[in-house]
Amino acid sequence: MENRVRDSHPYLSGNFAPIKRTRPLTRCGHVGQIPQELAGGQYVRNGGNPVTNDDLGRDAHWFDGDGMLTGVLFRRGLRGADIDPEFVNQYILTDVYLNAKNNRNLKRPLLPSIATLVSASLLTLILVVLRTLALILLSRLPGSKRAVKKISVANTGVLYHDGRALATCESGPPLRFQLPSLETIGWYDGQRAENEGSTDNETGFGGDGPMGFMKEWTTGHPRVDPITKELISFHAVFVKPFVYYSIVPSTGNRSSRGPVFDIPISGVSSPKMMHDFGVSTGHTIIMDLPLALNPMDSIKGNPVISYDQTKRSRYGVFPRYEPGKIQWFETNPCVIFHTANCWETTSIPPRAGICVHLLACRLTSASMLYSAGAVAPPVPKPVPPEYIEEEQCRLYYYSFPLIDGNSKKTPTIRHQWALSAIPFEFPTISPSRSMRAARYVYGCSTSASSYTAALGKAAKIDYLAKIDVATLIARGIAHPPQPIKGCVDARSVDEIMRSTEYEDPVKLFHMPVGWFAQEPRFVPRTNAETEDDGWLLTYVFDESQLDATGECREDAVSELWIINARNMRDVAARVQLPQRVPYGLHGAWFPEDEIAGQRPFEAVRRETLKMESGSSSPLSIIRDAIERWIG
Repeated sequence: MENRVRDSHPYLSGNFAPIKRTRPLTRCGHVGQIPQELAGGQYVRNGGNPVTNDDLGRDAHWFDGDGMLTGVLFRRGLRGADIDPEFVNQYILTDVYLNAKNNRNLKRPLLPSIATLVSASLLTLILVVLRTLALILLSRLPGSKRAVKKISVANTGVLYHDGRALATCESGPPLRFQLPSLETIGWYDGQRAENEGSTDNETGFGGDGPMGFMKEWTTGHPRVDPITKELISFHAVFVKPFVYYSIVPSTGNRSSRGPVFDIPISGVSSPKMMHDFGVSTGHTIIMDLPLALNPMDSIKGNPVISYDQTKRSRYGVFPRYEPGKIQWFETNPCVIFHTANCWETTSIPPRAGICVHLLACRLTSASMLYSAGAVAPPVPKPVPPEYIEEEQCRLYYYSFPLIDGNSKKTPTIRHQWALSAIPFEFPTISPSRSMRAARYVYGCSTSASSYTAALGKAAKIDYLAKIDVATLIARGIAHPPQPIKGCVDARSVDEIMRSTEYEDPVKLFHMPVGWFAQEPRFVPRTNAETEDDGWLLTYVFDESQLDATGECREDAVSELWIINARNMRDVAARVQLPQRVPYGLHGAWFPEDEIAGQRPFEAVRRETLKMESGSSSPLSIIRDAIERWIG
């Protein structure tokens, strides 16, 4: 059952391996012309970078690791047209990181790996959980460098809301950091952030009850409405009702409603691994998929995280401010980690009513979750013929026509099919089209048939994709493909690359041989003529810098490429970074006005020096010995 690759973990080696050095803002060289739209702004990407990495044979997963922010600031030069890029990377100073930094007692990270949660035996799981609990308790005693009060490693995403740049991870609340230095300020509860000096005692995420620590767990992908500036999020927990929902208004929008925290969402029957959701201008979509995240399953001999391909996928759609009016739509099983966009339309007879639309990266199995931890997936259960699908991860279109509240009809999905047959993940759109109908979605693709890598291998991105979703949706509605398993554009990556059609609805940017990209982010051009008139920013790495064993040389470096998003061909500029950037997760573009509009704060988080930790008392010596024994 525990079939792992021990010699060289694919997500701890090569350019997936963590880096040891952090740098303050450091000037970089570049070639090409940096677009003026980037002047004064900063691109920042998050990702796991384990600070405790001595045991390379341990369970490890790409989604593990202490959060590290990596950014490029496009500083305005002394002359008006000059732009001087500067590189910066900093660990996010979570409780977990501060407890582990320079802690020689720990040979493995404090928290269990996702690889353990998807594959470990009951005995192994009990031992690793007891170890984590013991280390957390020990962190509260004298001699510890930091008490671990929140278990989030804040390694997933970044966003900006109401004067705060926030790092996210669904095992805790967001954590505020400062732009452009990327220094950590403190945990954010929806009302205030640590170290802001606020005297407001109103409760935010989680509230004051005994389950508050769990209800503050916030999705790694909160959404900010570009018009109302509200922050919309959900909180997945282990006890009923299993999902809560919050809306945090912007203080600058006087017409918005007050905050609502931890509103229960009805209809979810068990704890699930919920990573993302859909948010339109007027509606929210919660995805109840058959990917369980349930500690109680271990008692039955099952992994804590497991996928059941015999169960249905369910989508709960409700008005933004009225979660009690949720309508549930059911369909075949699948896994969705990321949604690309969500919007609604109002139609006239004969199909009068509101329809909510969703674009999402749909996987037909959870194999990617296993391969990202170098774990062999379990043998699939027998499933009905209608559930059998080939291994794939594609951009899917769903439409959910809402029924009248007095109707006895069962909510039914109107459209559900793939727009393109190419593998597609890490989607991004023009920020101006978020929560509204967008024509284009950008994302990552690969020359492999899917994102599920062979055991012992890592999935890498050698194509960036641009999909004209408006055109393909129109084609699909005019000539509907088979529901669920059908596809509007069935061409492969190779077939698309051979296309000479100027208005091809799928365009690909092919990385040079041996180069690999990361999630791109779209930045619009000033006074853009079209929705796609702008730039894609992505970190790239040339793997010719790997040695004969597949490890990065000490002098290996990455680049930030600025790609023309309109023609998906030209690289406008290449920023040459002073060090490499490991393949990571999600990023965001912070324009100059957001950096200038950050809220004041009184202090930043900092590491605790050994002399400050009270390490000489008898109790601290005992604590240290126990920690070393179990570490």
